[in-house]
Amino acid sequence: MKAQKVHLIAIGGSVMHNLALALHQDGMQVSGSDDEINNPAKDRLAAAGLLPPALGWDPDRITPDMDAIILGMHAREDNPELLRALSLNLPVYSFPEYIYQHCRHKQRIVIAGSHGKTTITSILLHILKEAGRDFDYLVGAQLEGFDTMVRLSSRAPMIILEGDEYQTSPLDKRPKFAHYHPHILALSGIAWDHVNIYPTEEDYTAQFANLLQEFPKAGMCVYNKDDKQVKELVHKYLQKEYHFLYPYTIVHNPIGQIGVKGKYTSQKIYKTREGLTEIKLDGMKLTTNLIGKHNVSNIAAAWQICELLAITKEEFTQHLATFRGAAMRMEKVHESARQVVFRDFAHAPSKVQASVDAVAEAYKAYDLTAVLELHTFSSLNLNFISQYHGSLKKAKTRIVMVNRHALELKKMPLLKEEDIKRAFGDKSLIFVETAEQLTRVLQQHAPAGSAQALLLMSSGSLGGLEVASLFQ
Repeated sequence: MKAQKVHLIAIGGSVMHNLALALHQDGMQVSGSDDEINNPAKDRLAAAGLLPPALGWDPDRITPDMDAIILGMHAREDNPELLRALSLNLPVYSFPEYIYQHCRHKQRIVIAGSHGKTTITSILLHILKEAGRDFDYLVGAQLEGFDTMVRLSSRAPMIILEGDEYQTSPLDKRPKFAHYHPHILALSGIAWDHVNIYPTEEDYTAQFANLLQEFPKAGMCVYNKDDKQVKELVHKYLQKEYHFLYPYTIVHNPIGQIGVKGKYTSQKIYKTREGLTEIKLDGMKLTTNLIGKHNVSNIAAAWQICELLAITKEEFTQHLATFRGAAMRMEKVHESARQVVFRDFAHAPSKVQASVDAVAEAYKAYDLTAVLELHTFSSLNLNFISQYHGSLKKAKTRIVMVNRHALELKKMPLLKEEDIKRAFGDKSLIFVETAEQLTRVLQQHAPAGSAQALLLMSSGSLGGLEVASLFQ
């Protein structure tokens, strides 16, 4: 059978270039284009022979014999290659639509929520791989033991999907998870984000309500009942709670009413010491290098899903101990006698606070310095940043970075130091705009004679900061 011919518009994106590699590995003829491709995408595409010969868009690359065009988020509605594909009546898919077409006959497990998606998905992938299961996947970070962030195969019976709530493509304003139609859904939490797409909190929450309203009658939903908004939506749209394990509950749609059982607190089931967390779940003792209450919650979600997938408690316990985390998700990048350094993707207010609280709890004897780069549209929006109020308060030294170049690229007005301090409710907060300023501030505030925990949070690059230069 002739291999399918697929072209990816905006192939240089994080997920898009991984999708290109996955399709190439599955034997398809893959081509692509983009107006900017940076590493690691550039080197990885080049190694596979998939790097476009030149940057930019060229409608002549689109030929009538192509089986599919996959449109990335970076492409605009007037992209000349897209217009050419439409004029030829070629099938045009966003990457969520294309993935669903691939996996529509598979069991689909979708991890959704404002925070914890990547970590829960990553734990599942690690546990299932170590347990010898065959599965496809889509995850938003690079994982140890996995060559790509996407796997699509013809033989795997199920797929694990990180369900992003950001819009699908320039042509489709629905969230990506709207396309996946899960059989098993995990819902971790809801906290307003992506203000450029969802201008009000109600707009944002409505996307999760729609997801639950369209949930299949035979579906299973694992949800975090510690999250008020999640709990309210699940109680409104789904029925029949049948199993409980802090803080996640599984509900089966559609028989009966939800009965909420006794309230627990995660402090009763875990303790952290020397950078390790010990957890007691369902009579089992688990040990992990993941820290923080939010990660205990993430592990509980993965535990419940694995139970539905017939992974034994003993298998989960054994394999969790070897899970090292996902890249840029509370990733420990350095540790010495006097310093521990974490690099974290946290950018939304709830994620930032969870990460700061986790390091403060795990390293009580250390002076904590928290650095946050405001990099996303939401975090750089003057009307949104008040959501960060108090999120850094558990750090001894609190630094917020606003890169002027990022504001210029997004065509947003400048943010002033007084705007940031007012929004965070913190007059002692230190404001910086460049990697050089940040380096100087960190050197000036390095604790003398005591150990330091340094938490670097950004979905960007911290202005091009050489993180290794900060290690003591």
